[in-house]
Amino acid sequence: MVNYYEVLGLNQNASQEDIKRAYRKLALKWHPDKNPYNKEDAEKKFKAVAEAYEVLSDPQKRSLYDRPVKEPRFRGRGASGIFPHSPFDFDFVFRSPEEIFREFFGGMDIFGVIYLDDPPKCTAIVHVITSV
Repeated sequence: MVNYYEVLGLNQNASQEDIKRAYRKLALKWHPDKNPYNKEDAEKKFKAVAEAYEVLSDPQKRSLYDRPVKEPRFRGRGASGIFPHSPFDFDFVFRSPEEIFREFFGGMDIFGVIYLDDPPKCTAIVHVITSV
C-alpha cells in the first residue's frame, strides 16, 4: 500500500498547511512540462503527489486513510479489485493530476505564464566618479 505521507515527505501529524506546502513544492518540481527530458518518470511522480494530496487534503478521506488497516475504512461493499493499490476498502476514483494542479494554482497555467516571455532583464546604472 502506498504511504501518502512518505510521498509528500511528511509525518502523520502534518497540518493542512504542511500538506499544501509539500504538494506545491513537489507538484512544481515534478510537473511533466518542467521535466521534458525526464517526462515518463516525472509523470509517475506527479501523479503520485497529486493522489497523495487529494487524500490528505480532504479531512474525510484523510480520516479514512489514517484508520488502522484492521479496522474497516468503509462500511458497506468491499473493494471490487478495480483499484488494487487503493488504501480504501471501496472504489475511489481519483481526479486527474492536472485537474488537481489547476485547482490548486487557481486555474492558471503556471508554466505557460512563467515561460511565455523572457524574464525581465535587470539593468544597473553605474556612475563612475572621476576626479578632475
